[in-house]
Amino acid sequence: MKKLLFPLLLGLAAVSPAKADINHSITSSVQLTVNAAATQAQRIGSTFSAAGTGVDVTDGTTAGTISAGTISSGVYSPGTIAATQNATSGESFSYSASFIQADAVPTSAPAVGAVGNFSNVTSTGIGVAGSLAGSVTSAGVNSVTAGGGGTSAISSIESAITIK
Repeated sequence: MKKLLFPLLLGLAAVSPAKADINHSITSSVQLTVNAAATQAQRIGSTFSAAGTGVDVTDGTTAGTISAGTISSGVYSPGTIAATQNATSGESFSYSASFIQADAVPTSAPAVGAVGNFSNVTSTGIGVAGSLAGSVTSAGVNSVTAGGGGTSAISSIESAITIK
C-alpha cells in the first residue's frame, strides 16, 4: 500500500491550478485647443544715478544737490545737473551719470487688440480653428486634422496591462 500512496500524492500536486489576476485597459483621447488672444506687458520705471570724485554737483540752486527733478504721470525727469571740478588745476576727477526714462503710466485700459507703449511687450493673436478636428472611434482609432495658427491637436492612446 505504501507504493500506491506516493504516486497518488504526486499526481494530486501536479494538478493544482495557478491563479493570476490580469487587467488590460486601453484609453484613447484627443485634445483640441484654440488659443485666445493674449498680451503681456512690463512697464519699466525711471532710474537715475550719479557718482564722482573730485567734483561738486548742483542742480543750479543748491550746492551738493544733484537733482530737483519732477515726476509726472509716473515718469521721473531729473532736471539739469552741473558738475564742477573742486580740485586745483591739473588734479584728476571723475563723474558719471546715467538715466533711464520710465514708460508713461496709461490713463485707461487698452482696447481689445491694442498694445500699450511699454518697453517690453509680447502680443499673440487669436487662434483660428480653420479645419481643426479630432475624433476617437469605438475601435480606439484616433485621428486629428491640423487647424490654423494658434491651435493645437493632441492625440494619445494608452495601453496598460496589470498582472497580480
